[in-house]
Amino acid sequence: MCLLALCAAGLSLLISCQHARGGAVRFRKVIVLGVDGLDPDLLTNFMAEGRMPNFARLAAQGSFRRLTTSIPPQSPVAWSNLITGMNSGGHGIFDFIHRDPKNFQLYFSTSRVEGPKHNFHLGSWVIPLGSGSAEQLRHGKAFWEILDEHSVPNYVYRIPANFPPITAKGKTLSGMGTPDLRGTYGTFTFYTDDPTASLGEVEGGETVLVEVKNNRVVTNLIGPDNTFRKNSPPSAEPFTVDVDPLEPVARIAVQEQQFVLKEGEWSGWVSVEFQLMPLIGSVKGICRFYLKQTHPRFQLYVSPINIDPRNPALPISTPSNYSSDLAKQIGEFYTQGIAEDTKALTAGVLDDKEYLEQTHSVLAEHRRAFDVEFPKFHDGVFFFYFSSLDLNAHMLWRLTDPQSPAYDAALAARYRSSLEEFYEQIDQVLGEVMPKIDDNTTLLVLSDHGFAPYRRSFNLNTWLLNNGYIAVKEGAGGDASEPFANLDWSRTRAYGLGLNGLYLNMRGREHEGIVEPGPQADALLREIREKLLEVRDPKDGSRVITRIDLASEVYQGPYARTGPDALVGYNRGYRAGWKTILGAFPAEVLEDNTNPWSGDHCIDFTKVPGVLLSNRRIEAQAPALTDIAPTILSEFGIAKTKDMMGQSVFQSR
Repeated sequence: MCLLALCAAGLSLLISCQHARGGAVRFRKVIVLGVDGLDPDLLTNFMAEGRMPNFARLAAQGSFRRLTTSIPPQSPVAWSNLITGMNSGGHGIFDFIHRDPKNFQLYFSTSRVEGPKHNFHLGSWVIPLGSGSAEQLRHGKAFWEILDEHSVPNYVYRIPANFPPITAKGKTLSGMGTPDLRGTYGTFTFYTDDPTASLGEVEGGETVLVEVKNNRVVTNLIGPDNTFRKNSPPSAEPFTVDVDPLEPVARIAVQEQQFVLKEGEWSGWVSVEFQLMPLIGSVKGICRFYLKQTHPRFQLYVSPINIDPRNPALPISTPSNYSSDLAKQIGEFYTQGIAEDTKALTAGVLDDKEYLEQTHSVLAEHRRAFDVEFPKFHDGVFFFYFSSLDLNAHMLWRLTDPQSPAYDAALAARYRSSLEEFYEQIDQVLGEVMPKIDDNTTLLVLSDHGFAPYRRSFNLNTWLLNNGYIAVKEGAGGDASEPFANLDWSRTRAYGLGLNGLYLNMRGREHEGIVEPGPQADALLREIREKLLEVRDPKDGSRVITRIDLASEVYQGPYARTGPDALVGYNRGYRAGWKTILGAFPAEVLEDNTNPWSGDHCIDFTKVPGVLLSNRRIEAQAPALTDIAPTILSEFGIAKTKDMMGQSVFQSR
């Protein structure tokens, strides 16, 4: 007995010393289930109703806390907070959208893909000199980079804001922020012979008019821009559809593949190779087909062309062959960062039933990957990300909210429980994990933010225009297709960009800045803040904006002054309007949101906290996303970096 006690004391002392030295503690496991958009109020209700028994059991055995989200509470910002232990001032991600203040070119915030810098021209061909690049724009060390330095094994599946994936020793697959093969967040194509259809580009997609001639459609799949050709036209590969003249069925032929679909049927993944240059230049992608209708009108949906995980045209995993190895085990899968095709539902190309079929297939792929990879986990850190609750709360909230302008009683009667069913599936995943928990395992289940209704749009730029902070050129309208195209910058003092960003037209930063940094800028921000906080909705007198955070007050780090000067925090029920976020000026300051995208979280961060559950007691009463990286490191006796803001949630404060 004495010998046993001495051994136990020695082991305890060894672990304590390793913690003190910052060396890695062995024999521990940390499992993190990252569930985007898991809302604490919905979770509490579903647990009380018995719909989430595994979450209820975990909360009873360990701890359940609300998790302070990021400012602003947008997914790329929030996950960057979690990844680095810093806020936007440290990692430099402020929104989905960033801008170059010198020319107002907009770009995706987390990554940049560029072609070769030098070329030479040969007739209509453009010959590259060198190769292109994909650049990760998030700054700061990721927690798994630090784990690598201490030889702690790690697996990170589809964490957002990690495209292209940073160099890592463990297995990683990039998530939100990964483009489709066309370099967009996802561009579907809809083929129809209906001459009354709105043709050309719609948000998130493109409608192509086709002709059914002798029961056959001949058209093209649209691929990435062909940078080998002058002016970089889109590449294209032909395919045909033979429509049965009597039955609701069609045969589709793409390159060497043929398959038959019935009306209302989805294909599996179809490989397609886009030839960019004879003999030497081609890229491979994958897509899915949905035969919506054969008669009386032809209607065919084709998903965005995803990067082929077996032959990725851009880096999407570490090691580089991991995506291919995973595809061999579970089949081809969505590599596009936002796989749920919300834009097709918004455009009316897919209806609610069809959208739900598509998004259920996304979650099924994620669960297949989980079922393959989780049993292999024996040591270190296992992080697995699920997107379904977030995207489906965005699209399905209207079916649970009779106050939503997009509410439809008939649709609600049919699909009201759909969001609950997605929650129940995540509970099933947790049910697979909990039996594997032992005394050496720490389990964290967390979300980056919660959710709120989005019933009314506030057009920030219209408000700034009406209140004299923005000026447009004489005779010009404000609602142009190009961001800020008609602004008179010599008389513009402030502008809105992105979902929460308020910027000053600062001298020395913006190309034609007029606001002097220092006391003048500070006074202007305070003035705008006071006026915005007074805004009331004429519909019912509700406050539209409940807080405005100044960047100088909430951000720390080298990038604190490179993003917005202030962050607009909307009340529940409100959000920035769809056009104002890209620098346009709708006629009305406030308008109903009739878009199926009817739930949101890009509001006052205090109103949409995330969740944190653990099998261990959480000592922190108000944990934050910036605590998660220090928590993971602490479990292995690794000291947090000097830049990390938080500390382990298991330490008393």
